[in-house]
Amino acid sequence: MTMEDKILSAIRSHQAAAAALAADYSALKAIAEALAGTALAGGRILICGNGGSAADSQHIAAELVGRFKKERRAIAAVALTTDSSILTCLGNDYGFDRVFERQVEALGRPGDLLLAISTSGSSPNVLKAAVKAKETGMTVVGFFGKNGGAILPHCALAFLAPETDTPRVQEMHMLAAHIICGLVEDAVAQDQP
Repeated sequence: MTMEDKILSAIRSHQAAAAALAADYSALKAIAEALAGTALAGGRILICGNGGSAADSQHIAAELVGRFKKERRAIAAVALTTDSSILTCLGNDYGFDRVFERQVEALGRPGDLLLAISTSGSSPNVLKAAVKAKETGMTVVGFFGKNGGAILPHCALAFLAPETDTPRVQEMHMLAAHIICGLVEDAVAQDQP
C-alpha cells in the first residue's frame, strides 16, 4: 500500500464513521441536554480518560470553562487528568486504577455529571470513576467505542462511536464533543439575562 493509499484509506474510514454518526445522532442530543441541564442547575461536569482520551477530557473542559463560539458565562467543568501531584499521589498510594475514582469522591456531588471517556469502554480507572459517580448520585455519561465495554452498564447515557479502530473512535469522540459543546453553549447563552 502506497503512502497515498494509506492517506485516502484513513480519510475514507473517517468519512464512513462520520456518515454512520449522521445516520443516528440521537445520543448526541440526549447528552447535550444532560450536560446543559447540569450546567444550568449549577452542577459540575467532571471529565476523565487515559492517553488521547485524557487530552480530549482537557479539550472538552476548556471549551466549557472558556467558550466554544459564543460569549456566555463559564460552565463548571474539570478534567480529572491534569493535576500531576494528585495523579501521582493517588497512583502511588492507591494504585493507578483509582486515580479518577478518588477525585470523583472528593469533587463530585449529587446533581453533578461525570463524562467518562474510554475508546475500549473498559479502562479500569474510568470504570471505577463511573461506579463511584453513580454511587454519589451523579449522572454518568460515557464516550466509548462501538460496543461500549464494561463501563456502559454504569452510564445513564452513552455515545458509542460507530467504529472499532482507535483513531477513528477518537476522531468521532471529538466530533461529537464539539457538537455537544455547541449545543450546551447555546442553552447556557439563552439562559443568560
